[in-house]
Amino acid sequence: MAAAEALTAPDVDTALGDLQTHLNLIFARTRTLWKESAARIDPELQVGGYKLLAFIDRAGSANAHELAGLFEMDKSVISRQVRMLEDLRLIESHPDERDGRQRVLTATASAHEVLAELRRDHATRLRTVVAELTQDEIHAASKVFRLLAEI
Repeated sequence: MAAAEALTAPDVDTALGDLQTHLNLIFARTRTLWKESAARIDPELQVGGYKLLAFIDRAGSANAHELAGLFEMDKSVISRQVRMLEDLRLIESHPDERDGRQRVLTATASAHEVLAELRRDHATRLRTVVAELTQDEIHAASKVFRLLAEI
C-alpha cells in the first residue's frame, strides 16, 4: 500500500487544514507584496491597477473587456484603473484595428522597465526561499498550485 493510501481521514483532514492555513498566509503575503510593488512604481498606484499593469505588460497588450473578465472586476472599476494608469503614464491606449469600439492597452517603456526590475527582485526572493528544495519538489509544488488555480 502506498504512503498516500495509508493516510486516514483525520490525517488527510489535518494535512488539508495545514495546506489551507499556509495558502491563507501566502495570499496575505501576496497582497502585501502587490501593495509594496505598486508603491515602488508610484505612491498613488492602487493594488488593482498594479495587477492590471503587470498583466498588460506580460501579455503585451489587452483591452478593458478582456481585463474585466480575467480579473472578475466590474467594467467601471477597470475603467477607473485604466484611466489612472494612463494618467500616471504607465499604459498607452490605441484603437483596436479589428474592432474600433475597443481600445488596446499597452505598457509604456518606463512601466516595462520598472516591472522587469520588480520581477527580478521577486525572482531573487523566490529563489532564496526555494533553494533548499530539489527540482522535483519545485515541480510538485508547481503542479499543486496549477491544480489549485483550476478549481
